[in-house]
Amino acid sequence: MKAAKGRIITLENGTNLIDGMASWWCAIHGYNHPRLNQAATRQIEQFSHVMFGGLTHAPATKLAERLVNLTSCNLQKVFFSDSGSVSVEVALKLAQQYWHSKKETEKNKFIAFRNAYHGDTFAAMSVSDPNNSMHALFSGTLPKQYFADAPVCRNDSDWEESCIKSFERVISKNHHRAAAVIIEPILQGAGGMRVYCPEYLRQIKTLCSKYNVLLIFDEIATGFGRTGALFAYQHAEVAPDILCLGKALTGGYLSLAATMCTKEVSETISNSKHGVFMHGPTFMGNPLACSVALESITLLLESSWQNNITTIEKHLTDNLLELTEMETVKEVRIIGATGVVEMHEKIDVAKLQKLFVNEGVWVRPFSNLVYIMPAYTISESEINQITGAIKKILYKEYK
Repeated sequence: MKAAKGRIITLENGTNLIDGMASWWCAIHGYNHPRLNQAATRQIEQFSHVMFGGLTHAPATKLAERLVNLTSCNLQKVFFSDSGSVSVEVALKLAQQYWHSKKETEKNKFIAFRNAYHGDTFAAMSVSDPNNSMHALFSGTLPKQYFADAPVCRNDSDWEESCIKSFERVISKNHHRAAAVIIEPILQGAGGMRVYCPEYLRQIKTLCSKYNVLLIFDEIATGFGRTGALFAYQHAEVAPDILCLGKALTGGYLSLAATMCTKEVSETISNSKHGVFMHGPTFMGNPLACSVALESITLLLESSWQNNITTIEKHLTDNLLELTEMETVKEVRIIGATGVVEMHEKIDVAKLQKLFVNEGVWVRPFSNLVYIMPAYTISESEINQITGAIKKILYKEYK
C-alpha cells in the first residue's frame, strides 16, 4: 500500500479499499488523523525517546494518571511496555512475583480458557488455547497451565449454574498452585471471536476471591470502546487485580501497552526483599507513544463514541444476521463494533481476501471466521459496502 486516510487504504496501484479491520482493531479513529499527527509532531520536536529508568517525563506521568482515572478505582499502578503480548508477560510476572513476595512460591501456575488468545510471546502463548494452530508447534516447550472450558452462555438471562462448573472444578482443584486467572472479558479475540455474558465474569471474580487467586483481565483487544463499554469488564461491573491494555491505546499510531494493578499487588512486591518488579523494557514509557496515546484517549472521549458504536452495532445486526439462514454458516455474533460470521468449515482465506479487494473493501478472514472490527468513525455507506461485500461473497462462494 502507499497511503491511508480516514477509513480508506490506498494500494500501490491506486486501488482504494474501505478498511473493515482497523489494522487489527487498533486504528479506532481511522488513519492519518490530524490531531494525532500533531501530537506526534509536537513530541518529536521535543524528544522522541529517553530511558525510563531514573528519569520520567510528562507524557508518561499524564498518561498513567489518565488511565488510573478512567479504569476501576482499585487499579492505581501502571507499568508501560511496548506491545500487547509484553503487557500479558508483565501481568503474569507481576502475579508470580506477588506470590513469591508473600513467600507462597508454589503459586506459580495460571488458569486460562479454551479458545483464549493472549499473544505470541512464550508465557502469553502458554495461557492461550493449547490447541490453537498458531501455537501448536510450541506445545512441547511451553509452560503447562490449567485450562477451563471456554465460556458459552451468551446472555445473563440464560445463565445456569452449569455454565461455571468447568471453571469451578479447575480452580477448586488447582488454586494452591494458581497465581492468577487470566481471561479476555466479554469477547474472546483471535482464538475464535466468541462473545459471552457478564455473569460469567462475576462468577469468576467470586471464585477467585474465595480461593485466593489473582484475576487478570486482558483488554488489549476490547479496551477503549470496542464492545460498547469503555472497558469490557464494565459490562459486569467487576474489577480485576491486574489489567492489560494495548492496541487502541495509541489509536493505531505506535506500539504501546500498559499493565495496571492494585496497590496491594504493587506494594507487596515493593516491600519484599527485591523491592522492585523484575522487568525493564528499553522503550517503556516511550514519550512519543505516550503523547499520541493521550491525544487518542482525549479524541475518543470528546467524540460521540458510544452513539457511533451503537450505530455500528445496529448496522451489523441489520445486515449480517440474515446470513444465519445459510446452511454453511454456523453462527453470526455481534457486539459493539465487532461483527463475526462463523462458518461450519474452514474457508479459503487467500481466495476470499482477493474477492474482498475486488469489492473495494479490506476484510481479512482467518480459519472459519469472516469478521470486521472497523474504526468507530466509519460512515453508514462505508459499513454498508463492507457488509454488502461479505454477503455477496459468502452467498456466491458458500451457499
